[in-house]
Amino acid sequence: MLTRCDWAGDDPLMIAYHDLEWGVPVHDDRMLFEFLILEGAQAGLSWSTILRKREGYRRAFAGFDPVQVACFDEERVRDLLADPGIVRNRRKIDSATGNARVFRTVQEEHGSFDAYIWGFVGGSPAQNRWRSLAELPAQTPVSKAMSRDLARRGFRFVGPTICYAFMQAVGMVNDHVVDCFRHADLRGGVGQ
Repeated sequence: MLTRCDWAGDDPLMIAYHDLEWGVPVHDDRMLFEFLILEGAQAGLSWSTILRKREGYRRAFAGFDPVQVACFDEERVRDLLADPGIVRNRRKIDSATGNARVFRTVQEEHGSFDAYIWGFVGGSPAQNRWRSLAELPAQTPVSKAMSRDLARRGFRFVGPTICYAFMQAVGMVNDHVVDCFRHADLRGGVGQ
């Protein structure tokens, strides 16, 4: 029996996410945009709720193509507000479309969003050694700096807690507890 982080629980969707995605370094701009939007959508909700709606988000948000999402107009936003496959919150939908436009600006400025965002951790994942989930912080000085810079650029739903969850999701930090089988895998480069 594999030892996992307790948050994965016994939900097959959460277990698959834990085992295959969470903490794996992501360097693809489209996937980074996906996690940025999903983490913002998760605010105030459980991650399992967002995972269950992930395919709905992929469909509704053009496969998370920031070029297409940046062009969504008011009619498309009204369609999204009626879409039961996503979280139908006007502020979160507006932030996704606005964030797509700012995301494109960052890509133009830095060559890629990947080059920009990974600069906050010097290009490689921070390797934490937490013994229990109770030790994991909700935010860090790095997530606070990221949040400030993203907000300064015009991103929304990017508070320091959301930024830290984003960092965990895209592997900027290895926050699997040390007893979890994924901790050693990701520390040693396996499964990346």
